[in-house]
Amino acid sequence: MAERRRFPIRFSSGNSILFRGLLILPSSSYVDLDDHGIHVRLGWAFNAQIPRRMAAKAGLGQPPTIRFTAGAHGWGGRWLVNGAPDGIVTIDLSEPVRANVSGFPIRLKELSVSLEDPEGFLAALGAPPR
Repeated sequence: MAERRRFPIRFSSGNSILFRGLLILPSSSYVDLDDHGIHVRLGWAFNAQIPRRMAAKAGLGQPPTIRFTAGAHGWGGRWLVNGAPDGIVTIDLSEPVRANVSGFPIRLKELSVSLEDPEGFLAALGAPPR
């Protein structure tokens, strides 16, 4: 893979309206993948640069236990970045990386993110299955 591939974050119709009101636009909410890394961005609310070699396992994730949740939330290194309850992909990292939530630094060990094309992302990533 020589070029960068962009995978938009999935938004439900209601969350799309809510997020636009918060100035989190679909155009600034995505996962970029290239030979060197995975860049995850949810507008101004979340930003992570993950070296590709640190993606130890990846696969389809479980929907959030609270159905009507969206945004960037987590604890203990496990974070969910979503605009919809479906299309979830979970990436386990071989070691923690730094990320930012609303400008505050966090340590990221596992990332779940809602994507428009979760299967396409997993195929492009080629990570060992979870």
